[in-house]
Amino acid sequence: MKKTSPVSRSGRFRSGPGPDAAKFTESVSFDRRLWRHDLVGSIAHATMLGGIGVLTKTEARRIVRALEAIGEDIEAGRFTWDESLEDVHMNLEAELTRREPAGAKLHTGRSRNDQVALDMRMWLRDEIVELEAELRSLQQALVALGQANDDVVIPGYTHLQRAQPVYLAHHLLAYVEMIERDRERLLDAFSRVNVCPLGSGALAGSTLPLDRKQVASTLGFEDRQGRPVVSQNSMDAVSDRDFAVEFCFVASLLGVHLSRLAEDVILWSSSEFDFIRIADAYTTGSSLMPQKKNPDIAELARGKSGRLTGNLVSLLTLLKGLPMTYNRDLQEDKEPLFDSADTIRATVRLTDAMLRHTSVNAGACAAAAGDPALLATDLADYLVGRKVPFREAHHLVGEVVALAEKRAKPLDQLTLKELQGVSRKFKADALEVFDLKQALAKRTATGSPGTKEVKKQLRRWAKRLD
Repeated sequence: MKKTSPVSRSGRFRSGPGPDAAKFTESVSFDRRLWRHDLVGSIAHATMLGGIGVLTKTEARRIVRALEAIGEDIEAGRFTWDESLEDVHMNLEAELTRREPAGAKLHTGRSRNDQVALDMRMWLRDEIVELEAELRSLQQALVALGQANDDVVIPGYTHLQRAQPVYLAHHLLAYVEMIERDRERLLDAFSRVNVCPLGSGALAGSTLPLDRKQVASTLGFEDRQGRPVVSQNSMDAVSDRDFAVEFCFVASLLGVHLSRLAEDVILWSSSEFDFIRIADAYTTGSSLMPQKKNPDIAELARGKSGRLTGNLVSLLTLLKGLPMTYNRDLQEDKEPLFDSADTIRATVRLTDAMLRHTSVNAGACAAAAGDPALLATDLADYLVGRKVPFREAHHLVGEVVALAEKRAKPLDQLTLKELQGVSRKFKADALEVFDLKQALAKRTATGSPGTKEVKKQLRRWAKRLD
């Protein structure tokens, strides 16, 4: 009987697919990036088949050598991908069989269903490891910028209105904490990615005595005790894409956090704030206005968060109506996953580089932080210290602020007489509240923007990330 193309159609079909159908259904144009993991998985599978007697030892060795040679050719750019063979798996299998006749036995006991699930998990494991290291580097960049400017104070904001004074380092450390949660989520997700599905077949396993645990161990699918981790339900194993969704969620949330950081960078680099200066290498100019220096890296980081969220929603929508088990719809899982990994990793790396090439304008920060209104809450706390209930203290300081505005005076320039005109609870030491250094020194609680506490947190994070 004449063999048709692609390989998956041989025997059952009298013709190959129509050109339009072939173009519509191919995935090798994007899933070829799984080639390395596909080859590694095939080598482990071939070795196992040799161990259980499906392949002779010689056949197994020859298949392994042929697979390694194919990998070398791909690496060197000598391999030609054929879209008529649908996907990365068929391309590699067809080339293997051409080079080594025993390669026709390699697919024994497996399906592309469990094969692609394996490839994706192995690929994603590597991406998670790389991303985790890049996140750590970004955290180090934030800590380093804080350490280099540990005496710089800026206004903290709510509703984008000046609220209370904080050290710039404290503000930066907020993002370190945020990214640490992302890193923890990423590492936690790794445990659910690190499950070997190979041996599940199309959906119902195999009648052959496959050694799934051997394959899992060979491929690094092990728990912290070194025990192999294999999927426990063959139907779930080939249809599960939770691991891809979870990664895209982590990437999406991380993207949102980077977007918030980018927004601060954009504001701080504006002329209105002028808190920071981004190096020329990480900014762009205007095609019309020669004076412009635009924070495009930060703006793109902010923009790419929407792309990451879109990928997450795309995957969730893809999965929501699928019956058990594998359906061709799942071919659409790869591009959102690949794009999320590429996008978040690039965003992390560029944000890291931008921060390492950013300087702080201490003078502008000091001028903004010198606004005495930032210490209005401290004035209320002063009254609390004199046994005034906080709500009453809050009201009285509100009156003081209104008085200062009415008289066009900074809050700290009101006289004791004017303060006592609002309340006799204000004594001669009330104006000492407006000493910014003293105000920050008084903040001693864990996690506060106090002078000693911020330095302690900088040391803690520097040591932790070392």
